[in-house]
Amino acid sequence: MEGKHVEEPISLCHSLMEIEDSILIVIDVQEHFLAKLPPEERGPLTERIGWLIGAAAHLEVPVIATAEHIDELGGVAPPIARSLPSECPVFDKHVFGLAEDEGILNAVVETGRRTGILVGLETDVCVAHSALGLMRRGFEVVVVADGTGSPGLGHEIGLERVRRAGGLISSVKAVYYEWVRTVAGDRAFFGRKPAVDASDSLRL
Repeated sequence: MEGKHVEEPISLCHSLMEIEDSILIVIDVQEHFLAKLPPEERGPLTERIGWLIGAAAHLEVPVIATAEHIDELGGVAPPIARSLPSECPVFDKHVFGLAEDEGILNAVVETGRRTGILVGLETDVCVAHSALGLMRRGFEVVVVADGTGSPGLGHEIGLERVRRAGGLISSVKAVYYEWVRTVAGDRAFFGRKPAVDASDSLRL
């Protein structure tokens, strides 16, 4: 359309993500959505998400979180709420794609970071919608496969939707190692162990 410039999504397929450009976005990890998952998946999923939040905080990666329709569905699930840095904003989200909420999008933009790393629920709805919305606005997007969830076929459908749109699908382990890059960085991280209480059980 004349007069409008739409930025093309940027692919991370041929380069590592840069920690200085990363922002971790925690989407709708609420009891309402966790309850839809098989019971055996809920604890491990929240543990992995909480671990990555702790790693991000320690490595000075900004973290923001959302919760859908808090008055009706409740806030962030307690295990995740405890993991969030004290300065982390939690936004009450009333749209599925967070980029459609001006306040949330502004918070992402104001960090100055252009690589959004997404974890949370549900993969085929709020995570996928958020990923597509961010990519449409020129952000690089990484969806963490083992840090997201959705019942039934929804998880794989959501991941495939993002992948086909040009987003990168990764894992908690891969994100962490792309952040620290070196053996020295890895040893320094686990040597200090700030508030990353799950580091022993999730030793990467």
